[in-house]
Amino acid sequence: MELQDIRIGKQEEELNGVKSNGGVFLTWNDLWVTVSTSKNGSKNILERVTGYARPSELLAVMGPSGSGKSTLLDALAGRLDFSTRQSGDILINGHKQKLSYGTSAYATQDETLIATLTVKEAVYYSAQLQLPDSMTKSEKIQIAEQTIRDMGLQDAMNTRIGGFGTKGISGGEKRRLSICIEILTRPKLLFLDEPTSGLDSAASYYVMSGISRQRFGRTIITSIHQPSAEVFNLYHSLCILSSGRTVYFGPASAAIEDIEHGSAGRKPTEEVVDFLINSYKSSEEYHKVKIEVAEICQQGGEILEKRSHSNFTTQSLVLTRRSSVNMFRDLGYYWMRSVSYVILALGLGCIYYNVDLSYRSIEERGLMVAFVVSFMTFMTVGGFPSFVEDMKVFQKENLNGHYGCCAFVIGNTLSSMPYLLLISLVPGAIAYFLTGFQNGFEHFIYFALVLFTGMMIVESLMMNVAAIVPNFLMGIVVGAGIQGLMILSGGFFQIPNELPKILWKYPLYYISFHRYAYQGMFKNEFEGLQFTDYVNGNNHTISGEHVLRDRWQVEMAYSKWVDLAILVGTLILYRLVFFLIVKTNEKVVHARKTSASVLSNSRQIVAKSLPASPLHGLTSSD
Repeated sequence: MELQDIRIGKQEEELNGVKSNGGVFLTWNDLWVTVSTSKNGSKNILERVTGYARPSELLAVMGPSGSGKSTLLDALAGRLDFSTRQSGDILINGHKQKLSYGTSAYATQDETLIATLTVKEAVYYSAQLQLPDSMTKSEKIQIAEQTIRDMGLQDAMNTRIGGFGTKGISGGEKRRLSICIEILTRPKLLFLDEPTSGLDSAASYYVMSGISRQRFGRTIITSIHQPSAEVFNLYHSLCILSSGRTVYFGPASAAIEDIEHGSAGRKPTEEVVDFLINSYKSSEEYHKVKIEVAEICQQGGEILEKRSHSNFTTQSLVLTRRSSVNMFRDLGYYWMRSVSYVILALGLGCIYYNVDLSYRSIEERGLMVAFVVSFMTFMTVGGFPSFVEDMKVFQKENLNGHYGCCAFVIGNTLSSMPYLLLISLVPGAIAYFLTGFQNGFEHFIYFALVLFTGMMIVESLMMNVAAIVPNFLMGIVVGAGIQGLMILSGGFFQIPNELPKILWKYPLYYISFHRYAYQGMFKNEFEGLQFTDYVNGNNHTISGEHVLRDRWQVEMAYSKWVDLAILVGTLILYRLVFFLIVKTNEKVVHARKTSASVLSNSRQIVAKSLPASPLHGLTSSD
């Protein structure tokens, strides 16, 4: 066991890039954060906030709702929205430097986790994504297991996380798991937004005690609301905010005595809060904080460097495996839909059982094709809630730098293909052979490929909607509406020459993937057949090609394989659009940080050129 600990310790030193004697001093001086309001107004969220955080200590940011706790954490972590304006100095080890991947971690109060995974699997997959390729798989597993033990989750390693309608680990364990995933890279700066929110006192203590064990060599800042005495005693330093202003900053142990002394005999009104703020600004504690910030900045320290994570190929493979496991275990993702498809296929086979080659069968075959292309692909809309959950997990992990957009799109696409292919083959075979469609293996394979590609296209469409409209009801309405328009203009429910020219023929008929699915299926089914009708004792025959040209008005200038190729091209296009959407969202997030940095730098230049004033010296920060 000692040998294993030594190995893990060496791996962690390699991960940190330095020997474990280094730490991060974080200081902020005269920090202002302002947000624009209606009618060209503005509101100060933080006003002239000053403080510091030291290695191996826990700093609590406390205050009532709306006091600016989360805003302070976002400002220090470089996560402010681009609509906000920020000024003041935020320095790391006395240097103005941007926080990059691996040097810091941020855990929000919302647990965005994959419910079907076990605790061990969630941490293992995350370790393979985040830790560099210079480490072997066994080394990554060792670090993952050590981190699980550090957060006290070893007893829940093989328990599924659980979620809505599924029992899993407790709320406190989910909170610790979220933190566990973020500290795999051994970041020197850790930001935690309300880590005890929604937990009872016992669970809150377990979460915070686990965090406290992680403080050595690490600088930890948490926002917290009404902690218990046991949790409060775990903190070393305390920053109390009210309406964006500092009421107290200093040792946590001395806070209660100082505040009670300042507010003795006064009711907790706005006047009392103003009195406490003014008392703090004129107190010895405030001057000590200013002196400490100045001394930390003078001491300086190391420049934090960005760390590497796994390469693109590794990320794509890991995300594919993780997504496949999730899809396999989530009954609502594909399995319930598969059962529905089988039932529908049996129903279709019974209704259109063993169609013959009479004139009547022309309509029956056409209706069968229309139902398969329209409704069986339309049912993919049912996976939208799962798509939204996938997007939430991606957005959180991408924001934290775990992996990129392209790896996510590839993993999401590859993991869904086997399940949709299975749905295409099994229910497709039931419907196809019970109906008595054209004999020949080639014809069935084409039928299954069109069904498979159509479902992939609809799933891609719904992923695009999930990336833009992350709301269950609105997303399903939007996705179903788009599909309805495409089905109506696809050329079956109204033949192409009878479609209204404006909108329905141009452009919907030409961009609807249902058009090419209908036509490909019709060619696959009717070409080579002869239909017979008995009129007054005489046989009248009509060829399948004649039916295609005159009855269904199918474009006969190219083969059914060209229709399939167009469907594949549409699928690729939809996936590229999905990639562009998530990539654009990612760039918007980075642009927020960049714009904040540019704005802050320009403010610093302007501030240096201005004469002394009450706000003089407000400089910028990333």
